[in-house]
Amino acid sequence: MGISRDSRHKHRKTGGRRNIHQKKRKFEMGRPAALCKLGHRRVRPVRGRGGNMKFRALRIDAGSFSWGSEHCAMKVRILDVVYNATSNELVRTKTLTKNSIVQIDAQPFKQWYLKKYGVDLGKKAKGDKKAEEKAEKTEEAEKKSRHVIAKLKARAAKQKLEPLIEDQFQSGRLLAAIASRPGQSGCCDGYILEAEELVFYKKKLEKKKKA
Repeated sequence: MGISRDSRHKHRKTGGRRNIHQKKRKFEMGRPAALCKLGHRRVRPVRGRGGNMKFRALRIDAGSFSWGSEHCAMKVRILDVVYNATSNELVRTKTLTKNSIVQIDAQPFKQWYLKKYGVDLGKKAKGDKKAEEKAEKTEEAEKKSRHVIAKLKARAAKQKLEPLIEDQFQSGRLLAAIASRPGQSGCCDGYILEAEELVFYKKKLEKKKKA
């Protein structure tokens, strides 16, 4: 008969049974969960009550993620699902739900940071001559005026980045939380974890590794 959200089929608070006096109604209808997985984008439109549309994401591999402290948002690839408070089964099956903790590609944010502050958040290659030569060549290719260089230096002097986030940039993957509902809106958007929230989830992941 399908999924129904009515309460006529339930027992009374006293435990007695109710007599069902009417049939199921369309407005009491429920639908199966989307259980959106990580994969090539696959979204299906669903007509809701009043002709309103829902967009059921069945597979999704990218989304718009914001970096709160820097006031910037980028469309980035979602690489992996690492934590879900509901169940480890959702992590194993790479299911994307609201507030899932995922790993996203750091490259677009790295490029944005380099453009704004003139600081490369890539791996610190100490004593690596090839990397140094490559950096020099790129600097020569992008010749900047003294005014632009001074502006970038002034910005970088005021800027302070969290050590935990800096470490993530070196690995090329950032921890982020999904804020949208992929099964309802058809998109997977969220924000990069920072400060106390990042520390909290780092501890959770370490505990999970030890177990």
